[in-house]
Amino acid sequence: MQIRVDDPTAPYVADLLTLHLRELQGAMAGHAFALDATGLSAASVTFWTAWDGDTLLGFGALKQLDDTHGEVKSMRAAPAARGKGVGRAMLAHIVGEARERGYSRLSLETGTAPLHAPAIALYRSAGFTSCSAFADYQPSPHNQFFRLDLLGSAAQSATQDREATPCG
Repeated sequence: MQIRVDDPTAPYVADLLTLHLRELQGAMAGHAFALDATGLSAASVTFWTAWDGDTLLGFGALKQLDDTHGEVKSMRAAPAARGKGVGRAMLAHIVGEARERGYSRLSLETGTAPLHAPAIALYRSAGFTSCSAFADYQPSPHNQFFRLDLLGSAAQSATQDREATPCG
């Protein structure tokens, strides 16, 4: 699998991004905050695609919130690639990039619907812990928030998961 910086407005990304946005809007009852191609093209966002040869496997993005804080955005595996480690590889890539940039933490927002269960399990297995809303997000029954302390230990993360800690 190859992960590369890419253009979210590229034609080969359009179908998967459209599917991603439709599913989220349906599952989150108007509370989805996924970025469209324009939002993913912002200067504060880095967008990557994952490939197996000429086959698009998925995408993910990292948004810079400030000099030490990033947000995982719009992780999605293609339907045929689900369960094959694409999300895990993309998340590891994003976390690695955040560390290279010197971020001290990563945050993310995701849904509460059953559709999100595999993503939540992935985030938790990577050390993300529950936290309160961050940036401009407002909590609702349709979303939840996670953070990863890039400077702390796994034991510290496990302790923090017992209660919702601040993300920001």
